[in-house]
Amino acid sequence: MTSPESSPALSKGRSLTRTVSSKTIFSNVMTGLVVTCAILALIPLVALLYYVITKGIVRISPQLFTQLPPPPFPRDHPQFNSGGFGNAVVGTFMTVGIASLISIPFGILASIYLSEFARDTKLANAINFLTNVLSGVPSIVMGVFAYGLIVVKTRSYSAVAAGVAIAVLMLPTIVRTSTEALESVPNNLRQASVGLGASSYQTVLRVILPAAIPAIITGIILAIARAAGETAPVLFTALFNNFWNWDPWRPTATLAVLVYNYAITPFANWQELAWAAALVLVTMVLVANILARWIVRRR
Repeated sequence: MTSPESSPALSKGRSLTRTVSSKTIFSNVMTGLVVTCAILALIPLVALLYYVITKGIVRISPQLFTQLPPPPFPRDHPQFNSGGFGNAVVGTFMTVGIASLISIPFGILASIYLSEFARDTKLANAINFLTNVLSGVPSIVMGVFAYGLIVVKTRSYSAVAAGVAIAVLMLPTIVRTSTEALESVPNNLRQASVGLGASSYQTVLRVILPAAIPAIITGIILAIARAAGETAPVLFTALFNNFWNWDPWRPTATLAVLVYNYAITPFANWQELAWAAALVLVTMVLVANILARWIVRRR
């Protein structure tokens, strides 16, 4: 039987009052700090999107994609809102298309070799190291490289030169993402294919590559989204053109260079075109990222 003297001790030990320890305080403080840092990191992004949307949405119309850039007009001029940057849209797709035709086949073939035929070898480690170094090289260096390689020899700025510079920028992203996608395919598929009598090349082409295609496409889309907004390499290689151009060996306008050229001018209608082009570029990057996430979810 419990003595009366022990009842207060038992009631105190069984109390449901929660004591706050130093570990709990530290955990709550760190959680609040992390949330605050996350909010602070989102502020520049939200501010950027808000500023670009509010400045660029006023000029968004179908004529932007079908007309050429207008001459400078004052605000009270009746043709102040005329013109567009259809030539820059065509030039952007032309340069990025050339870069994709160069970088995608080489990037996928290199990733197949690294993941399936030279995995964990010294050569593969060296290539991976050089790929990481290449991904950190400033984009303007790629522009100088393509300028000396193509522009100087052909004596003409061109979309081809810009495509080569952008292809070098896209290559590290495609190689790394494709290599990781191929290496993530379970070894059971490789063993089952070999057990059924397939050769190494048949296993790669008919089993491993189809299984990794969604992740490879995701990396390609992200690389293209980054390449579409590059300015420095295009300035050195494609320069600019105020007219329609369908010849890849001639100077070509791009959206990124148009933003650079028109944003620093004192003419209001050109500045509005620069904001509209910036909004189009941001939208393209956003759509590319959403498409990449959708592909990953379907996988």
